[in-house]
Amino acid sequence: MRYLLVAGALGEAAFGVFVFVAPGLALRLLFGLEAAAPTVIMTRVVGIALFGLGVACYPLGPRQMLYGLLTYSTLIMAYLIDVGIGGAAGIILWPAVAVHALLSILLFISARASAN
Repeated sequence: MRYLLVAGALGEAAFGVFVFVAPGLALRLLFGLEAAAPTVIMTRVVGIALFGLGVACYPLGPRQMLYGLLTYSTLIMAYLIDVGIGGAAGIILWPAVAVHALLSILLFISARASAN
């Protein structure tokens, strides 16, 4: 069972990195679609989510889910900031950044507290 969890977690994380790095290729291979700007942004969000899922599912210990959510929240916050600076900011982009920043801080504090 452990080997299956490790393989699944590594597979999801690796696929998440692939989807983030090459969203156009991922869309073409998965769905036969050409990438447009909005689909590239959302595809990269999915890549970050898959990477976070891989981290959360990797069987290291009882806090692994916390690490997965911390990974996702921190990476998505950074990516949304990049998207917003690039000019693709809708009405809830910056509030979403603020929510993920707060969540990342709280998760980090929780991770530190549970490590002691």
